[in-house]
Amino acid sequence: MRMLIASLTLCLPWGAALAQTPQPAVTPKPPAAIYDAELAQAVGADEYGMRRYVLVILKTGPTPMPAGEARSAMFKGHFANINSLAAEGKLALAGPLDGVDGWRGLFVLAVSDIEEAKLLTGTDPVISSGEMVAEYHKYYGSAALMLVNDAHKKVAKKSF
Repeated sequence: MRMLIASLTLCLPWGAALAQTPQPAVTPKPPAAIYDAELAQAVGADEYGMRRYVLVILKTGPTPMPAGEARSAMFKGHFANINSLAAEGKLALAGPLDGVDGWRGLFVLAVSDIEEAKLLTGTDPVISSGEMVAEYHKYYGSAALMLVNDAHKKVAKKSF
C-alpha cells in the first residue's frame, strides 16, 4: 500500500518535489517553565493563574446630567475615583464602552464579593448622581489583569 501511495504521489506534478524534500522529524517541545511564584502571589493568582473579580457594567442611568460645570465636576470625580481604586489595588481594569444599548463603561474590580463591589462603586459620582447605574457580575479571569494599571502608566503620555 505504501508503495502504491508513493508511486501515485510521484505521478502528480508536485509529487516529485515532495518526494525529494527531506521532511524534518517533528518533536513537540514542552513549554518553558516560566512560573513566577512571587508574582502569582502578588496578583492573587490561584494555581491556574486566575482569580475572582466582579465585572461592573455601567449603563445610562435615570438622571443624566446636562452639559456644563456640574457634569464636568462629576466626571472629574469619576476619574479620581477610578485612580483611587486602582492605587488601592481594588480596580484591575476600567474603560468606556460604545454607548450602544446604554452601555457606557466597565470596571473589573479585584474583589470576589458583589456587596464589596457595590460599596466601592457607590462612592463614584456618576453612580451616586444617577448619571449611570451599575450592573454586577462575578467574573473569574486571569490574575495578570492586576498588572494592567502599572503597564498603562508606562504607555500613557497623558492622564484623565
